[in-house]
Amino acid sequence: MIKHGRAGKIRILAGNRRYDLECADAMYEKGRWLYVVFMCQQAVEKLVKGLYVLYVDDNVPKTHNIRILVERFENLLPEVVADKYYDLFEELTSHYIDGRYTDYKRKLSERLHNLAAASFIKRTKEAFSWLLTMKPQTKP
Repeated sequence: MIKHGRAGKIRILAGNRRYDLECADAMYEKGRWLYVVFMCQQAVEKLVKGLYVLYVDDNVPKTHNIRILVERFENLLPEVVADKYYDLFEELTSHYIDGRYTDYKRKLSERLHNLAAASFIKRTKEAFSWLLTMKPQTKP
């Protein structure tokens, strides 16, 4: 098993999260609304887990609940987390797809349409950009 240090884990997460946003855009172009939201969820979750590593430690909780993760280090952030971001985190978490639950995926998919998917992409990119500004500042 390959072990990565803190910096290595952050580099891995950094590469994957941008790819996930690109995949969300690609899924939107193909009309795969459920997977648009899932890829948005994955991008934000990975970024938040990277921030958790930076602010707390390498023992990231095994959860997909973005809000719970952020709440564990929000008091260390340079800014207060806006309610609109917490609302988005909860919405994204509710769209996390566990491959074992086919009926759940079907029901989620039925509720989504192109306008909802476009809204998720827009709000995710805004939250993603904001989260990137929350990285701890390095001292010169």
